[in-house]
Amino acid sequence: MATGPVALYTVVAVAPSVLFWCALKAPVVLRRWHRRREPAVPIGPPIEKLAADLRRVHRLLAELPSGASAVRRYGTRQAYDALLVQACREVEVDHRLDELPEGFDRGIERLRVEESLAERGLSVS
Repeated sequence: MATGPVALYTVVAVAPSVLFWCALKAPVVLRRWHRRREPAVPIGPPIEKLAADLRRVHRLLAELPSGASAVRRYGTRQAYDALLVQACREVEVDHRLDELPEGFDRGIERLRVEESLAERGLSVS
């Protein structure tokens, strides 16, 4: 039995499928290769600036005078929460600060997030 015609038939039958598969997969492979070669661009501010801002706003929140207006207290807490969310995103800590309403539960979540950030090396106080 001659293997020449069988091999030729196999190449003719399989080659188009292989070529189309390669044509479909080549852009994906090239995109992944380019992404690996490009350095990751940070989205937010540097972590050092974020840590300094967190400490500053934490200090402001702790040192608010007792006669400070409710609007000032609320605004300072919101700024602190926004900085905590950014820090969580940078060091990959899970949080629920966006979901919880203002109140006792959110205060507990702030404490948990501060502790999680401290465990990751980002001291807030």
